[in-house]
Amino acid sequence: MSSSPPSEAVSGRRTTPPQWVAVGVLTLATFVVVTSEMLPVGVLTPMADGLSIPPGAAGASLTITGLVSAVTAPVVPRLLGDLDRRAVLAAAMVVLAVGNGLTAVSEGFGTLVVSRVVLGIGMGTVWGMAAAVATRLVAPRDVALAVSFAVSGVASASVLGVPLGTLVGNAFGWRAAFGSLAVLALAVALALALTLPGLRRPEPTGHGDGGGRHRSLARPAVVTGLVVVVLLVTAHFAAYTYVRPALEELPRMSANTVALLLLLYGVFGLVGNFAAGAVAGRRPRPTVLLLAAGIGLAVAVLAGFGTLAPAAGAAIALWGLAYGGLSVGAQLWMTGAAPDRVEHVTGLYVGVFTASIALGAFLGGVVVEGAGIVPLLWSAAALAAASLLVGIFGPGPHRRPPASD
Repeated sequence: MSSSPPSEAVSGRRTTPPQWVAVGVLTLATFVVVTSEMLPVGVLTPMADGLSIPPGAAGASLTITGLVSAVTAPVVPRLLGDLDRRAVLAAAMVVLAVGNGLTAVSEGFGTLVVSRVVLGIGMGTVWGMAAAVATRLVAPRDVALAVSFAVSGVASASVLGVPLGTLVGNAFGWRAAFGSLAVLALAVALALALTLPGLRRPEPTGHGDGGGRHRSLARPAVVTGLVVVVLLVTAHFAAYTYVRPALEELPRMSANTVALLLLLYGVFGLVGNFAAGAVAGRRPRPTVLLLAAGIGLAVAVLAGFGTLAPAAGAAIALWGLAYGGLSVGAQLWMTGAAPDRVEHVTGLYVGVFTASIALGAFLGGVVVEGAGIVPLLWSAAALAAASLLVGIFGPGPHRRPPASD
């Protein structure tokens, strides 16, 4: 059976409470996915000690996950055909649970690599499909809000996931933190199966020149957006992967203080997510450019004044506010640039995004091992500035008209 355009699960002009519940479960899925990916940031030091590997090698686990996700996300939409997206998402969460379980029982770098490969497959599938599926769960007037909610799982992972995982790791050991995520992923898999409607292959919308599903994604606005994402996400993760060592070294904060500061980062990130979602649907390029400037400024302040605890706290708050809006802002840039191929452009975007996570974590490890924390932060700030220039001078998506009631 073929499906209809983006709001096929919606029978009326308004989104019903059960449909919002489905969006909420999808948000929880992205929350668990990103928490699973990013938790090594919060437990980097004890994780490295427990596996008897250097911190750079432990940080490389993000690179492994990102590379696998980068391949998985753009490939999955092309392989799904008419498979039920509900079943695919639930199965991907089970795969994620297996990856977290394997991480919890890892005994060295080799088993850690295997666990993060498995986790990357689940992550790439869920994150690559989440925003596209969210648009099909709600009425057309609520699409931008649904995307904001679905992507808010990314910011929520910083608000609750990584800080709480860090606290669990500090209290019970880092293995307990990953084991808890495995159990949570299984619960979310069941919730997805129970709350999502059946969703088959979406029909082409007819938007854009050529109006069919075969129109190439190699469009100027798509390319510009992807270059901005590569530079900005690489800059962010090069620095953020090593934010715990940075806060321990520069303002000399304790482990629990670092966890609380990461919570502050996440709170501001959640605010940034919804603030960006409120404006990016109609003005995606200015929104993303403002976020790029914020990230660059925050990292530069941490590099220049990070030995002062108040400056470090302010930098982390600004960093969270700016990066928290990037996922939804860049997602809406992509869907605005290719509204006729939302599922495919979302998979491509997430693939590039996660590849940039991998690149950033790798480059961050190289720089921090070879030159130290402060040169790493200045390098990341320079990359953020480069992304801002590309976004200013390259073409962006067209502004969207206000949604009608």
